[in-house]
Amino acid sequence: MMKLRYLVVGWLSLFCAEVAAHPHSFIDMNTTFVAKDQSLIGLKMVWVMDEITSADLLYDAENAKSDSEIWKKLAAEVMANVLAQHYFTDIYRDGKPVKYLNLPTEYRLSRTGHKAVLEFVMPLAEPQALAGKPFEISTYDPTYFVDMAYQDKKALHLPPEIAQQCKFSLVTPKPDSSLQAYALSLDKNDTPGEDMALGQQFAQRVTLQCQ
Repeated sequence: MMKLRYLVVGWLSLFCAEVAAHPHSFIDMNTTFVAKDQSLIGLKMVWVMDEITSADLLYDAENAKSDSEIWKKLAAEVMANVLAQHYFTDIYRDGKPVKYLNLPTEYRLSRTGHKAVLEFVMPLAEPQALAGKPFEISTYDPTYFVDMAYQDKKALHLPPEIAQQCKFSLVTPKPDSSLQAYALSLDKNDTPGEDMALGQQFAQRVTLQCQ
């Protein structure tokens, strides 16, 4: 399975500077639950990349207009890499994975200052009735090469039509000191063993519960 480090290198060909520890790149996430007819039908995600990660990508785009072919091509390349990793997102309900489609219903790449911003809608394969068991959602890089995180609960949004019947929580794990020390010991050329699920151990968990 392609690692996120290849996604990042594919995006930007970066990390020329000497970097000592995991993670090497940071993505600030923002997610809106997409609902229709009392069902969850997808997630609208906004990923804001840190300035270093964004540098080469924005350089390639130069001063091109947001609707130019350059931006469209870059957006397609980045989105293709995200899709290759199944949106870096796990959704579970009642202990079973919730399937989603392998093509976003929409996506775009833009810039905010010196940061690149990827926006896309991840559609579920089948609408999921809101009422019932909670949804458990995590978005992470399995290798922890990139830290993907919500700043706080304000980065998660319920559309007005379901705000009264649904609530969500955000849990940020606190790995023990030995695991944190291990992550810090990795340099940019190291890949933690897949059986460690390093990124998953640092991944935040979003729980959506509706009545």
